[in-house]
Amino acid sequence: MNNTSTLTVQNVVIGVILLAALLAVPHFLKLYHQDLLIYLTINVLAVCSYRLVTLTGEWSLIHAVMMGVGAYTASLLFIHFGLDMWFTLPLAGGVAALVAALLCFPLLRMTQFYFLIGSFAAGEAIRLTWIEFVGVFGGTGGLTGVEPPIFWGIDFIDPIPYYYLSLAIVSFSLFILYRIENSRVGLTLHAIHWKAALAESVGVDAWRYRALAFIVGSFFVGVAGALKVHYLGSVSPNQASIGFMVFILIWVIVGGYNKFYGPIIGVVVLTVFDESIRSFEVMRPAIYGIVLILSILFLPLGLESIPGKIKSWFGVGPAPQDPPLTDQ
Repeated sequence: MNNTSTLTVQNVVIGVILLAALLAVPHFLKLYHQDLLIYLTINVLAVCSYRLVTLTGEWSLIHAVMMGVGAYTASLLFIHFGLDMWFTLPLAGGVAALVAALLCFPLLRMTQFYFLIGSFAAGEAIRLTWIEFVGVFGGTGGLTGVEPPIFWGIDFIDPIPYYYLSLAIVSFSLFILYRIENSRVGLTLHAIHWKAALAESVGVDAWRYRALAFIVGSFFVGVAGALKVHYLGSVSPNQASIGFMVFILIWVIVGGYNKFYGPIIGVVVLTVFDESIRSFEVMRPAIYGIVLILSILFLPLGLESIPGKIKSWFGVGPAPQDPPLTDQ
């Protein structure tokens, strides 16, 4: 058996074990932790969709607001038109993508730090709209009364069925995001990140690809927002605050964003860590700040680089290297 076949068999075995663990874990948890597991699953989609945006080298502060756009869209469609989740999910993603497409024209004229600040300003403008138009969006109190679906006699208000539903939708979405990243489009996004000038010199329209990444990432985080509101039952502007956006940034940075699975590791590990320090409520922001600083100092490539470092210590392979500097 050659090395390729061995790796394939190993990947299949690991995949089967991981799937069995994901299917079994909610049955060993209390109700509170089952809820937490659902939000963790949804947040995995949020960070992976955000990573797609960062592939071009642009980091935004509007991703949490785009998740809110999806949640508000699903809520309005359910409350006013009676549409259940099977219709609100794609429509929520579509509206978030549409908003992103409209924002591309002003925002993507900026790059780097200016794009970061511009995206924050655009996100705050959207949040203020939700607060000011009380008759439509409910103001600071938001909207309530959203319900999960009932399908084939299964009431998804119970956390375990809703977890399985979320797991299926998130897994399918991750598969699509993975395929995009490993397609010609994904390779072009990487090229724009590391050698934008060179990519443009051979005819690549960097603006168009940055817009594509921003729109597609917003679509999937809009789906995540709809998934969350159908389980939580309510949405408010506070759920899309800069505080939640900072959590997304920390999850991605600590987990690492050079590999597809990096942000997933980040959100899982830090969610478990967050639960372990919940008794230190006042100190949590400071603790997160320390974790972020230590990660940048000692693990600049994130938690995803640990297996490579361990292999290099035992002489199995080379140590992970820092990525090349961008050429903007």
